[in-house]
Amino acid sequence: MDPTAAIELVLLLLVIATGLAFVARRIGVAYPIVLVLGGLALGLLLARLPEPPSVELPPSLVFLLFLPPILFAAAYFTPIRDFKANLRPIGLLAVGLVVFSTLVVGGVALLLMPELGVAAFALGAIVAPPDAVAATAIFRRLGVAPRIVTILEGESLINDASALILYRAALVAIAGTFSIAGAGAEFIYVAAVGIAVGAVVGLGLAWVWRRVSDPTLELVISLLVPFAAYLPAEAVHASGVLAVVTAGIIAGQRAARVLSPNARLMGAGVWSVVLFMINGFAFLLIGVQLPSILDALSAYPASELIGLGVAISLTVIVARIAWVFPATYIPRWVSARIRTRDPLPPIGAVFVISWAGMRGVVSLAAALSLPLDVPDRPLLIYLTLCVILATLVGQGLTLPWVVRRLGVVAGSSREVEERIARTAATDAARERLDGLAMEYPDHLELVDNLRAELEHEAAHAAGEADGDLDAEERERLEHQEIRLALVAAQREAVIRLRDDGAIGDDALRTIERELDLEAVRAGA
Repeated sequence: MDPTAAIELVLLLLVIATGLAFVARRIGVAYPIVLVLGGLALGLLLARLPEPPSVELPPSLVFLLFLPPILFAAAYFTPIRDFKANLRPIGLLAVGLVVFSTLVVGGVALLLMPELGVAAFALGAIVAPPDAVAATAIFRRLGVAPRIVTILEGESLINDASALILYRAALVAIAGTFSIAGAGAEFIYVAAVGIAVGAVVGLGLAWVWRRVSDPTLELVISLLVPFAAYLPAEAVHASGVLAVVTAGIIAGQRAARVLSPNARLMGAGVWSVVLFMINGFAFLLIGVQLPSILDALSAYPASELIGLGVAISLTVIVARIAWVFPATYIPRWVSARIRTRDPLPPIGAVFVISWAGMRGVVSLAAALSLPLDVPDRPLLIYLTLCVILATLVGQGLTLPWVVRRLGVVAGSSREVEERIARTAATDAARERLDGLAMEYPDHLELVDNLRAELEHEAAHAAGEADGDLDAEERERLEHQEIRLALVAAQREAVIRLRDDGAIGDDALRTIERELDLEAVRAGA
């Protein structure tokens, strides 16, 4: 395909993805579900053409284009306090379940298709990590308990790294150079160096953000950082995934103090667009490639392909259920300390977590990035697509019914945290206002008006002037300084609450957005 045709195809896919997202919004379904159905329909439509278009991205390019931005955004918005509080269940899912799923799916695939050999376990690693995008979108709309959302988001953040490390080991085994001792040493190196690279990039990003005052430049830098973490780590044969995740966590925790209000407000929209485009392009790209995949599988009877797809998909779903329930109850039966610290959750919440293992763009990217010389590559991509279809569409469409049926609803913890944050911000502004009244004695009327506004909010919640400037301009700047000083005091108070663990990142970002809007209105 010539470059012009390729660009036209990319634009067409993005237009189709936008239309599908509009449909998803109209019918109230998470857009990844509609995208995967749209990609499948597009592929079947193209397969009927006399000469369907042939698109084949280099496998290494797939990882580079798709994974770093997705992982960075997920890590950036990770609520660290809640993540730490749920580290045990997250670890059991993100590491234990990934290893279990890889072995079980690989074993079943090997039993059904002995010709796959070690590639069966590469398939297991590809379909092991669930993608929380669709699940959390559904949960937030239905008001599911925040802890369930936190556990799934934490699992999705870490399981990508653990699954892709296993995937990498499987590719090494396919090449015939695998050894257990070597794999153990490589795992330590890959993880340690990847985290170190990510920490350097994340701290460097915070340093740069603090010294840049142009919101556009701040956003451009944030879009480049995922690749700045991924590429150096991969260049030294470490985990680019862990590097990106580490950089994203550090950036997310420091952004409240070092990013400008305009950049934070603009960034939310920009990153939403970027992630949508990646998801849309990835799911529709598989549709464009589906004709060539089906053509490569023409030697298999249709009944056999359907049977294999159903068998592997059921294995993935059952393996998660078979892991989640024992991993939830056995530690509590064995340890009284765990029972005391973390009482037994209701069985409905446990089932919802076990049913929310929807596979998405990470599994798709891993399948498309399989080297071209891997045996039965088209079959592995086909089986991955079957798993995505069964989990994302089958489980995704039934998940709202399951949530309502089991009554897994949210408590009021987030609202309480937001109320705490608003109270702290108001108290900090009142204290700062007393000082500002002394610093700006000529503007007591403004100070009194602001104090009246703060009193109302509290009840509801239960550069320097240049000598050459004229008096009107100087007064305007001083008014601006007073308002921005109040916003800064409020922001710092809320950040301290987050740092002390009194509130979570979700509550911080809710109040932070309000303060950013106020700062922009004041002329920041």
